Amino acid sequence: MRILYLLFAVLVFLFQGTPGVADEGPSPADTLACRIQGGFCRLWSCPPVFSVSGTCYGGLLQCYYWSVSPAQ
Repeated sequence: MRILYLLFAVLVFLFQGTPGVADEGPSPADTLACRIQGGFCRLWSCPPVFSVSGTCYGGLLQCYYWSVSPAQ
């Protein structure tokens, strides 16, 4: 009977995914360019402190980046 508990624990760890990692597949080139520049992709509009810098996912989303320069 104890072997069932051990087997269950092994199966849970075997089928557990890595937390925080989603298998999205390869990203389009415009999405990679957005992320390299420090931007993020979003469907809806963002607050005024962000600016649009291009598209993501083949033109389906817009790439936003922080447009306010830090105080010096």
